[in-house]
Parts: sequence; C-alpha cells; structure tokens
Amino acid sequence: MWDERYQQDAPVYGDAPNDFLVEQVGLLRTGTCLCLAEGQGRNAVWLAEQGFSVTAVDQSSVGMGKAQKLAEARGVPLATTVADLSQYDLGTERWDNIVSIFGHLPSDLRRDVHRRVIDALRPGGIFLLEAYTPDQLATDGTGGPSDADMLLNVDQLTLELAGLEILLARELVREVNEGDFHKGDGAVVQFVARKAMGA
Repeated sequence: MWDERYQQDAPVYGDAPNDFLVEQVGLLRTGTCLCLAEGQGRNAVWLAEQGFSVTAVDQSSVGMGKAQKLAEARGVPLATTVADLSQYDLGTERWDNIVSIFGHLPSDLRRDVHRRVIDALRPGGIFLLEAYTPDQLATDGTGGPSDADMLLNVDQLTLELAGLEILLARELVREVNEGDFHKGDGAVVQFVARKAMGA
C-alpha cells in the first residue's frame, strides 16, 4: 500500500514539516533524533536542517528513497532505514529524541513500540507525537485510518508511556493541510514527554 501511494510524483503529505513539530521543536534536545513511520521524510529532513542528527525509519522503501532525495536536494545528511516497526530495534538509551507524526499502528504493536521508546530514549530524552483521535472518524474524510484500533487519545498515551514526564498532552480539532491525504479539520492528540535524567 505505502510503496504504491508514495510512487506518485508529488509528496502525498507535502514536503513541509508538521505544524505541531515546528511549534514544539524548542522542547527537543540537541543531538540525535529518530523519526518513526516517517513516510517520505518531510519531518526528518526539516529536523536535519535544524541541526539534529536524524535517522528516519519506515516500512516503505519508496518513501525512504524519496526522503534521501529530499535530504540531498536540501543539502543535509539523513540516515534512512527500511524496516517494519514490529522488527526494528530502537536500541537502549540511544536517542535524544524520538518523533512520531501520524504514525498510526495497530494498538498491540503501538503499545509494544511505546514500551521500546521509553527504553530507547536517553535520560532527559524527549518523545513527541501527533496522531488522530477516534473523533477523527466523524470528520468528512480529512485524513487518518478508518480503523478505530489505530487511533488514540491522551488517556491511552499516558498509560502506554507511564514513566515519562508529560510536558504537553492535549486533544483538539485543528486545521491540517499536509498534501492530499491530510486536508481539513482534524481531531488530533498532541503529546510531548521526557525521560527522567536518572532513569
């Protein structure tokens, strides 16, 4: 599905970074950043432009190929990995930041990934996420999965990421304009949390 979607010439979610990421980038730590389910690389490349050492991971080889081309066009280094998140080793205390933008996963896999996110962050590391909530199902086709199991809210994130210090957690409806597939008012959850320095 994703390889086929990313085959078209224009970036399906645009080539500009996610608004929430841009708004909250000041909360990220200087250093390394892992971008999960990063698609065609728009957020990873922008973070590289801000000076982060970025690795993007996605299951689509087409998407990661386009991410590399975007990075080359903008003159920034970017490491890319083609991998399924069910198999990808996030490592232990490896990353200063982990970012997930509209990276919707089946709930069982998502809970597993979030457990691994906690382990993979260095002490003081930041996890930043934006995703659609179940309320998105009531909107008029403005983006996101049609399967409620892949949508999430603040309560779920708080439970799944227990042990991290929550810096920001909110649900809201906001205008999302990211290419053809995220267009219009979207019901989203926005979440930023930090691993304790002594963890």
